[in-house]
Amino acid sequence: MEKKVCELFAGVGGFRLGLERSSPDWNTVWFSQWEPNKSKQWAHQCYVSHWGDINEYTGIDISLVPKESIPNHNLLVGGFPCQDYSVARPLPGSNGLEGKKGVLWWQIRDVLIEKKSPFVLLENVDRLLKSPASQRGRDFGVMLACLADLGYSVEWRVINAAEYGAGQRRRRIFIFAYQNNTNYAKRIMDEPINLITSSGFFATTFPVESNLDMNTVALDYGNLPELSATFSFNFDSAGYMRDGVVYTSRVTPVYEEPMPLRNLLERDVADKYYLRDRLDKWTYLKGPKKLKRTSKDGYEYVFSEGGIAFPDPIDLPARTMLTSESSVNRSTHVICDPQTKELRLITPIEAERIQGFEDNWTNTGMPEKFRYFTMGNALVVPMVTRMGRTLKQIFDNE
Repeated sequence: MEKKVCELFAGVGGFRLGLERSSPDWNTVWFSQWEPNKSKQWAHQCYVSHWGDINEYTGIDISLVPKESIPNHNLLVGGFPCQDYSVARPLPGSNGLEGKKGVLWWQIRDVLIEKKSPFVLLENVDRLLKSPASQRGRDFGVMLACLADLGYSVEWRVINAAEYGAGQRRRRIFIFAYQNNTNYAKRIMDEPINLITSSGFFATTFPVESNLDMNTVALDYGNLPELSATFSFNFDSAGYMRDGVVYTSRVTPVYEEPMPLRNLLERDVADKYYLRDRLDKWTYLKGPKKLKRTSKDGYEYVFSEGGIAFPDPIDLPARTMLTSESSVNRSTHVICDPQTKELRLITPIEAERIQGFEDNWTNTGMPEKFRYFTMGNALVVPMVTRMGRTLKQIFDNE
């Protein structure tokens, strides 16, 4: 099977870069990147600066893209936001449905309906498995039901990149779906627990300890709006779904030594990154607090939060990097520079290294704060490279 890729919600190209590092055979035939409410599309510009553009639709809202204009491909990839996936209502006069406006899962579904992509690899925050808080597991259940209706089987895993050798403690769910008529689907008809712990896509790529504690649920429903209204389930960190039956288990990674933050730091860093006269403010932000606040209805309460490590230990992998990394924020990394012994922020290049990008990957004309923003939105590239190697073997057998 040809290794033709379509990359949705592409950001600055983490999926593409990771796949191309795994093999030069991967060929991205189309991508889409559009950041809502931004006057400048810096991530799209960065992507194009590395690979060039493809057609006029790559830099606009995906909901405006005619799905038939997307080139044929065999692997659909994308890291999409965690949103409210609830089904609003059935479409009048049809058996179809309409998703809540603006929710990007429905755009992925529309692409799959139109293009019938044989393989799909998606990334999201791990809270997707538990959302929404009022109906745990509903959103992921809706996604699985959509994929089952379209003839896909699904494997998923929550992966902490640091547990597989990366330099960042970043937990994300990866979802691998494949059409039931592929050679892979026919070949992988193993016992669900074996598929989750030894023979499946994620178990092969990211080994885990054996675990026999498994839960199961059937996605029995009349239609998706009904499922959306009633379904709730406790999905674990790994799982498999085929023909609407879900098997899920909590797994323990076969631990690999992570990359310490120390190994990713630059030398001779510019003065502007040092805290110096801002030290008091940062000490307050990082420290414990008890603050009196008043709710909207006039109720007074005490907001409290514990302190966090200050500075961040550089002999451990970095914490999860957020899009707010450029701001004065308690989640922003502060380190003691091993060269100067002074406290400072991480640099844009260090942010790129934490995510596994090449130095100055985002140095394509965007303001510095957006370099941090795009890295906070990115995925850990070496994790994709590992998956790319497994995918190549799968595609070579199709």
